[in-house]
Amino acid sequence: MSVIDFDAIRMRYEAVAPYLDERGLRLFAASEARAAGRGGIAAVSMLTGIARSTIGRGLKDLDMDAAAWPQGRVRRTGGGRKAVAVKQPGLPAALMALVMSAIRGDPQSDLLWVSRSQRHLAASLAEQGYQVSPNLVGRLLKDLGFSLQANAKTREGRQHPDRDAQFQHINDAVQRFRRSRQPAISVDTKKKELVGDFKNAGRELQPKGQPEEVRVHDFLIKGKGRAVPYGVYDIAANEGWVSVGIGPDTAAFAVESIRRWWRRMGRKRYPAAGRLLITADCGGSNGARVRLWKVELQKLANQTGLAITVAHHPPGTSKWNRIEHRMFAFISQNWRGKPLLTHNVIVQLIAATTTTTGLTIRCDIDASPYSKGAKISDAQLKLLNIRYNKFHPDWNYTILPATAS
Repeated sequence: MSVIDFDAIRMRYEAVAPYLDERGLRLFAASEARAAGRGGIAAVSMLTGIARSTIGRGLKDLDMDAAAWPQGRVRRTGGGRKAVAVKQPGLPAALMALVMSAIRGDPQSDLLWVSRSQRHLAASLAEQGYQVSPNLVGRLLKDLGFSLQANAKTREGRQHPDRDAQFQHINDAVQRFRRSRQPAISVDTKKKELVGDFKNAGRELQPKGQPEEVRVHDFLIKGKGRAVPYGVYDIAANEGWVSVGIGPDTAAFAVESIRRWWRRMGRKRYPAAGRLLITADCGGSNGARVRLWKVELQKLANQTGLAITVAHHPPGTSKWNRIEHRMFAFISQNWRGKPLLTHNVIVQLIAATTTTTGLTIRCDIDASPYSKGAKISDAQLKLLNIRYNKFHPDWNYTILPATAS
């Protein structure tokens, strides 16, 4: 009768246990039990905590041909608990029937998505007699090809056939102006904001349990009105100007904002400038079809002596305007979660916006009254000293000072 060395078995087990998977531990315990002889299974089970039945299965595994063992598996085929779809055969079909009414988009797509919560789906399945948890519903949805997703802004409507060509035209123009050290700016009106103690998107650090209280409803406060930020972004200098208007967003207001940028920032940076490039959206106060925009630019050209070249982004591509992602995006980040209480607060928040790449912004209020609905006659248009580009003259043109030939 062999004597079992308990200490040796314990030492060997403690040495290899951290490195073995379930099958490895089972085979190790079976090998030790077989080597120990009579009483080995009980002794190894006591020392390692591995069940006697598991050691018995390990002994059978030792007698198997290694080539017969399924590759990549810890247990034999069929081992472990049965899948829920096997135990409750109708469950996947019942879950699919529940979510079909909540599907958005094309049901034939490879990846479907649902808006019902896993908890509600689990409760509905329980009413049908199935035993499921919200977590199990989540795993089943994943297996069925579902996931929770937000809306994606991808549809731009009809694309103009010359869209890419216009983008290339704008980029070429910007590069030409930068090489010759002439100013090139991107302009646009930022989202109009209600002035007052209104909720502003985003979150800001506050003492726990003490959020800043704002109005429930977004109704205009008489006497405060709206703020209309019109921005001018100097592409080469990475600096900007914002005029915060208190009236309507008109072409006269837009050009006045450019005029203020030139007087306070532009002419100091470009003292030898003879030309100015403006890249703008195709709509709004600086739209390609707005007659007042061209008339006001003619006034600006006459006052500054600059030949003003304008290149409009094609319709539906305003998000590609440089000012949107190089300046406006950082302004929104800077004032997130802060109520825009007054026009002065808005000016301070805009002027305090900076980035690690060196963006700086100056800002001021434009309290001038601008009236909507100004009519420009054909006779006034004929007085413009304008030269249209051969490529898309409706988008690309240059306004020369009135004294220039």
